[in-house]
Amino acid sequence: MLSYTLLFISAFGAATLLPLQSEAVLLALLAEGSHSVIELLFVASLGNILGSCVNWWLGLQIEHYKDKKWFPVSEQKMLKAQGIYQKYGYWSLLLSWVPIIGDPITLIAGLLKENFWWFLLMVSIAKVGRYLFIYGAFSMF
Repeated sequence: MLSYTLLFISAFGAATLLPLQSEAVLLALLAEGSHSVIELLFVASLGNILGSCVNWWLGLQIEHYKDKKWFPVSEQKMLKAQGIYQKYGYWSLLLSWVPIIGDPITLIAGLLKENFWWFLLMVSIAKVGRYLFIYGAFSMF
C-alpha cells in the first residue's frame, strides 16, 4: 500500500507546478515486479490527472494571485503557454504530459475557463497515454 501511496503522491505532485518526477517511481515499482501493472498504471494516471485538475482550478483563481512575488510561474512562461493554448484550444491539452510546458498549459486552461469536462477528457488521454508508453518501453527491455 505504501508503494501505491508514494506513486500517487509523486504523480500528483509531478502534474502540479512542483518539480517532481513520477516516471522514476513508476519504473522502480515496475522493475520490482511485485505489484499489479494495471494498478500501478491506474494509480499513476489518477494522481497525475488529479494534479492537473488542481492546476486547472488554480488557473480559475490566478487573477487574484498572479502578481504576487511568491507566485511559482513567471509571466513569460504564462504568456507562452497562453499563446499555445489560444492557438490550439483544448487540443493543446494533449501536450499536458510534456515536461516544462504541460503544467502551465493546464493552468492556462483554467485561466481561460476551459470547460472542465473537455479539460478532463483531453488531460486523461494525455496522461494515461504517457504512462502506457512508459510501460510499453519498459516491457521491451
